[in-house]
Amino acid sequence: MILIIAEKPSLARNIAAGIGKPVRRDGYLECDGYLITWAFGHLFSLCDIEDYTGPTSTGRWSMENLPCFPEQFRFQLKKGADKQVDTGVQRQFDAIRTLCARADVEKIVNAGDADREGEIIIRLCVEHTGVKDKPFLRLWLPDQTPETVAEALTVMKDESAYQNLADEGFARTYIDWLYGVNLTRYATLKTGMLLRVGRVIVPIVKAIYDRDKAIEHFVPELYYAVVSNAETKGEPIELTSKEKFDKNSKAKAEEYAAQLNACEAIVTDKKKKKTTLQPGKLFSLSKLQNALGKKYKMPMEESLKLTQELYEAGYITYPRTNSEYLAEQEKGKIKKILESVKNLGYNVAFRDSKTIFDDSKIESHSALTPTYKIPRKDQLTERQMIVYQTVFRRFAAVFCAEECLAEKAEMVIKVGDIEEFRLKGTMILQPGWMKYDDGGQKNKTLPPLEKGDRVEIAFAPKEKETSPPRHYTIETLNNYLKNPFREDKAAADETDDREEYRAMFEGLELGTEATRTGIIGNAIKSQYIALKKDTYYLLPGGAYLIEELTRMGISMDKYKTSQLGQALKKVYRGEMPIADSVALAKAEINEVFHPAPQTPESDTDTGLYGDEVGTCPLCGGRVVKGRYGYGCLSYKEGCKFRIYSTVCGRTVPISAARELLQNGKTRKLTGFISKKGNKFDASLKLEDGKAVFDF
Repeated sequence: MILIIAEKPSLARNIAAGIGKPVRRDGYLECDGYLITWAFGHLFSLCDIEDYTGPTSTGRWSMENLPCFPEQFRFQLKKGADKQVDTGVQRQFDAIRTLCARADVEKIVNAGDADREGEIIIRLCVEHTGVKDKPFLRLWLPDQTPETVAEALTVMKDESAYQNLADEGFARTYIDWLYGVNLTRYATLKTGMLLRVGRVIVPIVKAIYDRDKAIEHFVPELYYAVVSNAETKGEPIELTSKEKFDKNSKAKAEEYAAQLNACEAIVTDKKKKKTTLQPGKLFSLSKLQNALGKKYKMPMEESLKLTQELYEAGYITYPRTNSEYLAEQEKGKIKKILESVKNLGYNVAFRDSKTIFDDSKIESHSALTPTYKIPRKDQLTERQMIVYQTVFRRFAAVFCAEECLAEKAEMVIKVGDIEEFRLKGTMILQPGWMKYDDGGQKNKTLPPLEKGDRVEIAFAPKEKETSPPRHYTIETLNNYLKNPFREDKAAADETDDREEYRAMFEGLELGTEATRTGIIGNAIKSQYIALKKDTYYLLPGGAYLIEELTRMGISMDKYKTSQLGQALKKVYRGEMPIADSVALAKAEINEVFHPAPQTPESDTDTGLYGDEVGTCPLCGGRVVKGRYGYGCLSYKEGCKFRIYSTVCGRTVPISAARELLQNGKTRKLTGFISKKGNKFDASLKLEDGKAVFDF
């Protein structure tokens, strides 16, 4: 017998469908020499801090056991909110353990999802059964159709071939645990509010914070453009000068307009060229989510959920892919899928092109495509059909047998010897692939003028104002996260994606295709950010998170996060052991708990939530550290005494707050910033029950 352990019950059923007619047993299926059981996703999770250190003296979160850096990470069966192992989880693991130990089971097969997460889910199950003396193989499924399952069962590799993938999965799990448990507890103890701190969630919220703050503080500036909209041959022709003039230079703008109007405007050149337009590339997960967000305002969580459902039903290939290319070895499979597409009346043909098949741009999984299994309309919900058709139509466009032909034109209009204007147009002559996937292309005609024609002009200053940055959308945030170091995401050349793939393979991206959607979803559930239609906005909770972490000296920016991402890619390539990548995270976290010594003048430590500060100068009550500063506990009785934790951009440390209450004045503190942006040093003193500057 061969035992196959699938990641989920649905996958187990699909594997069985590729083998034969299964018989249902208690916790597994049996058919044709195979036993097929399953996990429920993660059956195991990393132990909690108290499992390593024992309980704290209060039984609650405490600085007593922070930071926690286990010498050896341990896993345990997942527990519920009541800290007890779920009976269903225990029962299913018992079934897996019994099957692994059966005398007639000769081989064990890992059939986790084809990614690093699926890899370690099943490894952990087998490892905890204690069975070590049986061959351990890997079933790798790019899709879940019966034919693919049957073929994959004949070419299984030994599990050792996937060791680097597993190592990266474990390293990522350990690092995320270290950040999550240590810094979440630390930030919560400092603020008295549950702050979810993670290696990727913080830079995502920070990106939205920075953008929204830039919009909030943006001050539009007036300027003058010099524009002509005069009609020639009954059609207005807009010409906008490259010269711009500030709000105080209207007279200069008028003078420049007069100079242009004094000249003759002539069409000096007109060119037409027939060309072939190429379709967009096949979809990676994030590019699919971009398209669905832009066109249908579909949130990333919904698009991933629907894509996963289509994959599990066998209609599309594995969704969590970061590539828009297919592997060379998939050409035969693609030809078969094209036959199914042809049978539906689509004009498609196999195309062997480097823009489609390129092994150098595939890490683990190739681009999203439909499978030969075509769903009927009544088999999908309306939203599933939207996602399926988006994938299907892009596939049909890429392999369309008819070329998309267009005529591109360019006209040059010269105004005297002062300035030259270029107008461009495109006319679609043969739609080709645009019948299936328009690619956003539209006809744009040029004015009916020829070389040598005179153009009427009437240049005049036109008042305009500078525009603020735009809020992140599903598309622009995704593009930023894929390469946060690319200067101009919007203007990236889609035909040359070498830089994007280099960044991805080096680990410069924030999060991965597999994790990004869930992390953004957690940021929304934590009320750090909001998604309205397809646009992200910062919420007060997100502003508080970023500002408090900054106050605590926790700088989890894109640079540090991507450094760890690069380390994880080195683990994947076998260039770095797991321990070295984990050591980088430990060093980073250790700096938070053991920062470089500060002078009394530069001290910024605000203490822990609830720490005693002193006696209230107004009512004699107790002043303690709160969420936004140091306040009197008699606030419910009306006492309004408070020392804010930030004054003029400078954190007021708890040591200074204690000095103020005890002596009526603090030592000199450095690093205050005035409204005009100037730095200054000053002491704080009490005056009429308020903290004011003492210069």
